[in-house]
Amino acid sequence: MVMHPVLEIFAADDFTLWPVGELQPPGYLVLNGDMTPAEVGMAVMRIADCNDFEPDEEHGPCPTDPLGAFLHGLLTMPDLIAAGGFRVTDSATGSVFVEPGCCGGLEAWREWLEVLDGSGCSSFGHGPSSMAERVGEYVRLTFDADAKDCSPMIELPVDEVRTLVTGAQQDLRNFLSFAGNWATNHLPAHAIAVTTALARALDLELTR
Repeated sequence: MVMHPVLEIFAADDFTLWPVGELQPPGYLVLNGDMTPAEVGMAVMRIADCNDFEPDEEHGPCPTDPLGAFLHGLLTMPDLIAAGGFRVTDSATGSVFVEPGCCGGLEAWREWLEVLDGSGCSSFGHGPSSMAERVGEYVRLTFDADAKDCSPMIELPVDEVRTLVTGAQQDLRNFLSFAGNWATNHLPAHAIAVTTALARALDLELTR
């Protein structure tokens, strides 16, 4: 089994504020430290787009320049989101047991820690309604809890899931480090603010 942090992406054919690589169909982009600069640009664009709505007045007026306007929500909103999550796949068969759904995101990845050491159960959005629940010394992964009678499921030892979560968390950290360097090169006037916002959107602490 493998676990990867993934970000939901869409084609960006009209985006010109920074390089985002070739057009991609709707799907998921794996976040880690091995991405190309264009893939990082795609990820930063998508996270900013997730938060691209008019903040409350207390966060100040929206800038008039295109770059400032696009980044405004990401840089000023108190609660940020990043559509996606931790995806769990059987590497031998390609079967997905946890597919991030809507109403969930990478900002809530610590729900996996709740499964391991807290409430023992968490869901990851819907469409499908993937769920993880601790059952003794195992974690049961259900692809679609709304169709439990016919949904694929698998049970993994708690220690194996803990290792998977630790690896996915490190992938997120590696992405954030790479994204910080990317921002320095592509958004120098906003690099610190963008990197700080990305850390908040991914619920990570910045390392100095």
